[in-house]
Amino acid sequence: MTTEERITALEQQITDLELKQSDLHEKLTKAQVEQWQARIDDLQVQLHLGAMETNEHLATLIDQLRSRWAAARVQMESASAVATDVGDTVRVGLEKAYGETRSALLASKNKVSH
Repeated sequence: MTTEERITALEQQITDLELKQSDLHEKLTKAQVEQWQARIDDLQVQLHLGAMETNEHLATLIDQLRSRWAAARVQMESASAVATDVGDTVRVGLEKAYGETRSALLASKNKVSH
């Protein structure tokens, strides 16, 4: 093989390696894009699951609040002689239930916004 032939062969190898490098770089870039898409999809699933958990918790608290209100309403309607005592007890219970529900709602809002 002559020097000219060796130079031509080496130039061809360089060209082939540059093409392979370009192809590998393109594949790496595509893999990184797919990896980021998977990460974003995973975060979306986590957000959805967190929202479901928060919704279930809030639904339970709201059900408890409604239950307390229903019981309080019955007591208030049936006990006119002790209405002041019952009213205070009911008010304290409802304020507590409302406060718990509000706190849970704000906590879930903070989770979602962060």
